[in-house]
Amino acid sequence: MSIRCKLCGLTTLDDISAAVRADASYVGFVFFLGSPRNLAIQAANLLVAATPNYVTKVGLVVDADNDFLDKLTSSVSLDMLQLHGDESFQRVAEVKARYGLSVMKAVGISNLRDVQDAHQFGEVADQLLLDAKPNSASDLPGGNGIAFDWNLLAGSSWKVPWMLAGGLKPNNVASAVKLSGAQQVDVSSGIETSPGINNAKLMSEFVMQANV
Repeated sequence: MSIRCKLCGLTTLDDISAAVRADASYVGFVFFLGSPRNLAIQAANLLVAATPNYVTKVGLVVDADNDFLDKLTSSVSLDMLQLHGDESFQRVAEVKARYGLSVMKAVGISNLRDVQDAHQFGEVADQLLLDAKPNSASDLPGGNGIAFDWNLLAGSSWKVPWMLAGGLKPNNVASAVKLSGAQQVDVSSGIETSPGINNAKLMSEFVMQANV
């Protein structure tokens, strides 16, 4: 089975073209002011319009309120919302019901207890994104280029599809897939030449190495 790759933090039309050429299954757009990958809604609309229908378009938000999500979802034709903050089970369910979009909940992982907590979100989310828990010095909930122990996920059985994230790069994604059993992977900083600046060659190498 081929590994489905999500290339996240795309900000330009060239990024979209490179992601499509690389055979990405998902493209991710960040709507979080603290991120170097943050997109304005108008800019995101242009990128989504340039993305083929067969590629899943994901909007990443962090503890977004209904006012922002109303504006985002009415302006940009997204397929999925990625909740990457401290959203509760109730909030995940509310967002899913209100907007009628698939919802992916990101959960920070550093130990087995975190893995157990992630399983609970499988009761309300359509997918899970298992990311490295950020350290106390980070201002970003994700995209920090740090990994967790992938062995924590080995042999796990999940109610919903899940995606591995956190510190993945072309030179380690094959090992991450093997150790964790992931069938989907997410990358952001690992395809950048600098924060917010993506590299087409790294995109292609990432997808290729994920499927070695």
